[in-house]
Parts: sequence; C-alpha cells; structure tokens
Amino acid sequence: MNTPIRPLAIRMHPDDNVAIIANDGGLPAGTVMPEGPATGLVLRDKVPQGHKVALTDIAAGQDVLRYNVPVGYAREAIAAGRWVHERLLDIPAARELQGLPMATQPAPAWAPLEGHTFEGYVNADGSVGTRNLLAITTTVQCVAGVVKIAVERIERELLPLYPNVDGVVGLEHSYGCGVAIDAPGAEIPIRTLRNISLNPNFGGEVMVVSLGCEKLQPSRLLPPGSFPIHDSRDKEQGPDLVCLQDDEHVGFMSMIDNIVQRAKPHLERLNARKRQTVPASALVVGVQCGGSDAFSGVTANPAVGYMADLIVRSGGTVMFSENTEVRDAVEQLTSRSATQAVAEDVVRELGWYDQYLDRGRVDRTANTTPGNKAGGLSNIAEKAMGSIIKSGSGAIASVLAPGDKLKPDQKGLVFAATPASDFICGTLQLAAGMNVHVFTTGRGTPYGLQACPVVKVATRSDLARRWHDLMDFNAGQIADGEMTIEDAGWALFRMLLETASGKRTWAEHWKLHNALVLFNPAPIT
Repeated sequence: MNTPIRPLAIRMHPDDNVAIIANDGGLPAGTVMPEGPATGLVLRDKVPQGHKVALTDIAAGQDVLRYNVPVGYAREAIAAGRWVHERLLDIPAARELQGLPMATQPAPAWAPLEGHTFEGYVNADGSVGTRNLLAITTTVQCVAGVVKIAVERIERELLPLYPNVDGVVGLEHSYGCGVAIDAPGAEIPIRTLRNISLNPNFGGEVMVVSLGCEKLQPSRLLPPGSFPIHDSRDKEQGPDLVCLQDDEHVGFMSMIDNIVQRAKPHLERLNARKRQTVPASALVVGVQCGGSDAFSGVTANPAVGYMADLIVRSGGTVMFSENTEVRDAVEQLTSRSATQAVAEDVVRELGWYDQYLDRGRVDRTANTTPGNKAGGLSNIAEKAMGSIIKSGSGAIASVLAPGDKLKPDQKGLVFAATPASDFICGTLQLAAGMNVHVFTTGRGTPYGLQACPVVKVATRSDLARRWHDLMDFNAGQIADGEMTIEDAGWALFRMLLETASGKRTWAEHWKLHNALVLFNPAPIT
C-alpha cells in the first residue's frame, strides 16, 4: 500500500506572501495544504516542485515577497493558491550604488574555532596545497594540442615513477594572440593566467610551453621575480620554458620529447613532498553555485554559508563571487563590510561590472537561465537572494578584483568579484589561490576542475539519488527534515577537511574537468 504524499510548502520568512512547493514532481490543482505556512490553502493550479504558490491574495502591482524581499511586482491580481511564475512578475529595478549602508552591521561575536586540521602540502611561500600537481602553463592556445599529447605521455611513462604526484595539468586556454593585448581590460586575463600558474596545488613549480610568435610572450606572462626558482638557474632568468619555434625542435616528436624531459626535475621535487598536518586556517575555499533552482537558497547555499562561517572562525579564507548574483543584494554586502574602505571596494567592483554589461547592451537580467526558471527562480532578483546566503554571516574582510591573487595575510570572508559564469568564476577563484572548491547545484551539473578538488552539493534529494555518483553531499536532507542547516554545515566542514587531506571527490574519481575560461573584457582583433 502506497503511503499518501504529504504536501509540503516552504516559506523563508514569516512576512513572505509566497512559499515554494517542496514535493518531488510538484502538486496538482485541488491539493489542500495540511500544515505549515499554507495550512488549509487549496492550490488553484498545478505547481511544479520548487515553484512559488501565493499564500494570500496579491493585488496587481503589489510586492511579491520571498526572503522578505521583493522578488517581483504582480502584473495582475494573483489569488491565493495560484502558481506564481515569471510571466506574472515584473522584476524590481537594481539598487543604485549610491546612498548604501556602508560598514554598518557589527561583525558576529564569534569565539575562534580551534583544533581542526587537515593533511596538506606546505609550500615555500607558506601557502598550502590540497593536491600535489605538476602544472604546465601555456602562453597561447596554439600550443594546446602539443601540450595535451605531452601530458598524456608524462602520465603514461613518468607518473608511475613518482607516486606522490597526483597528476599533471596542462593549463590550456583560448588567450594569447589575436587580441588587443594593451587595451583596457587586457591585463585581467594575463594576471589570471599568471596567478593560476602559482596556485598552491602546484607546489611552486613553474613550467611553460610557448609557441614563440604570440603576443603574450613568456616574459610578459611570468616576468623574472614573479615566481619561485628551485634549481641553480639565475633568479633573473625567465621560467623553465619550452619554445616550440626554437631551432632545436626538428619534427613534432622533438617538441614532445623536450617537454617530457623538462618535466622530470619538477616531478622529482614534487614527489619528494609529503602531506603534513596543518590547521584548518590553511583552507582557501571558493564557493559557487551553478544550475541553480529555488532550493539553492533553501538547503545547499544556507548549509554552505554555515560551513563558511566555521572556516572563517577557524582562521581560514572563504571566497564568494558571481557579480550579477549578488548585485541585487548590494546593500547586504556593503553593510556587512568590515570597514568603509572594504564597502567602497565592493561598490567599485560592482560599478565596474555594471559598466561592462552596459557596453554589451545587456543588464543583470540576462543572467537567469532556462534551467533556473524551470527550477522555480523567476528572475535574477530572486536568484540573488538565494545565492548570497552561501557567503554565511561573517564580515567581509576584503575584496579582490578579477584575476588578483590573495595576499598571505588576506584571511576571512573575501568577495572575489567575478562574472557568474561557472567556468570563468572557477578559473578566477583558482587564480586567487583557492585550494578547494564547493559547488552547489539544483538542476545538476558534472562540473569539475583539474587543478582543485570540487565538492558538489545537491540542493534536492531527488537529484542526489539520480546523480548518486556525481554529487558529493545531499543538502536536500534539510528540506526532507532529516538534517538541520547547522548539521549540514558541520558535515560539509568535516567533508572539506577530508577532501583537503586527499579524499577524492566524484569529479576526481571520474576525471571530470571543465576547461579554464579566462575573463577577457578587452577586444579580440
């Protein structure tokens, strides 16, 4: 005998006039809500899972409130029990970047969280890697095919000889030539690639493959003094470089042979490294969401936010990003800023990004995807309220511009101003120095990064069941009543320490890796 389905609606704030339907598959018209914020309400429409239902009659032009924030204005009168979807809503205007509350919210009075550790690789500069990888930097897309074949050969012939090395990463990208390399904005992809080459998971080893004729010359990408040198070469020399157009390369195989031979001393040094116990303060965590749905701001992102607070209390670093997905909550960012100067940095970065979008004749509303809307997120205003929750409740300690690298003393909660594109955001967080990544999803994505372990968090139990070998953590247990947000936050924190110590994620298990995508706001020539 089948157990009757218990209809369930979730309201985020007592003053909200909508709630989302939590049941798998949604609920049919005529359903009577037996409990919770919608007790006694009769659904007038079939309401899909994650979508909003009106809890009261909403007049035309009235605010539609979720998180006690207007996520839209009713285009027409909406009766209680109706499905509230995007076609019934007008989006609120974006908040102006003037007259904002600046550093007005006191920082939480947290006690330090001590005694939590992981097993990591300590680098000469004091940073800590969670993986022990050889990276081969490329100056231009032209060499990507050659590097791919060289990496495959290194993996096949050399890696078995160096068991302490976790892998070899070819830093392939689409930049380097055919670009206005001196134009305003062109410095962003250059410093991004430079700083990715110095990511803590690469152990300070810098190896570069160049074509020779490209605009992005090795000396510009990695000028002397910008990276460590481990061998006896003069410190004013450039990086350990293989240039394919050099006269010494006669035939394709000589290029491959040269790259493979040059990799050996780097592999030897990496192989000599051992994991050692380090405090949780060495974590540099990037948080991001992609394939979001209405549950992102109910389950996964609040759990990640609680986890973020634990990391900050431990003395670690958490970066949240995605400009267009925090723009509608800008007053939350500026009020939570630790100082007036940090709040001004937030305004500067979001203002710059507004101008960038204006040049392309689009605005923040272009962010929301068909999948977001199918998952119940009507517009970017609603999406932003659920997105920012993953930053937790701490004070924003500093702000990073796109492509910038964290300084050694830059700890705590950091707003790394990046586009919201999953791949570009992940690439820029790698450049900032991220050593482990947390990625939430409601619709589902097999996203992964070769340079950094990615812990993927499902917002719904249905997704976690169907993608059981792609999702690392099921935050849907919160909506199911099996876990509190606090429980899930602690569980994620412990999972992160295990992952940082070497436990593989599902993306690592399957070798699922997305390409690096450099953010280049400058013209292509």
